Amino acid sequence: MPVKPEILKVSRTAQSRLFKVEEVELRFSNGAERTYERLANRGRGAVMIIPVTENNEVLLIREYAVGLEDYTLTLPKGLIDPGEDAHQAADRELKEEAGFGSHHLITLKKMSSAPNYMGHMITAVLARDLYPCRLQGDEPEEMEVVAWPLNDLQSLLQDENFTEARAIAAMYMTRDFLAGEIAEMI
Repeated sequence: MPVKPEILKVSRTAQSRLFKVEEVELRFSNGAERTYERLANRGRGAVMIIPVTENNEVLLIREYAVGLEDYTLTLPKGLIDPGEDAHQAADRELKEEAGFGSHHLITLKKMSSAPNYMGHMITAVLARDLYPCRLQGDEPEEMEVVAWPLNDLQSLLQDENFTEARAIAAMYMTRDFLAGEIAEMI
């Protein structure tokens, strides 16, 4: 395992309402020094929920993505609030964004998005044993819920509106996890 670089200095270079940009000066074990920029790590992380119904359908949401300037098909997700763990946040976000709660939550994986530029982590949580329950969220409009057959993952991957890499990875993890569950039952 390589030796981690020494952090010489961290300074904030920019800040908006949502983001803080830091400059990080590093010295590597071979003596080379470099300055990197990153989004400062903030908060407790986030959750992405893969809600699967008893009919083996995944509940997706259609929401406006300002980065793409369009509506996108994705999975419910959101920040972990103070005092919550990943499962509590997953259940709350599922209720706010899709109108369902879950009696059975399973952590699949903690993932990073762009580790060279930010330390943000998102936890993929499989939600089963769903029941109708709506909480008021902070979304500006109610999100459309789209039920998609999990056994038709290939069509979902080909859908031009389903492009978020984290959601794609979560769908593969869910498919593989559930396939293992079925194999254990046989």
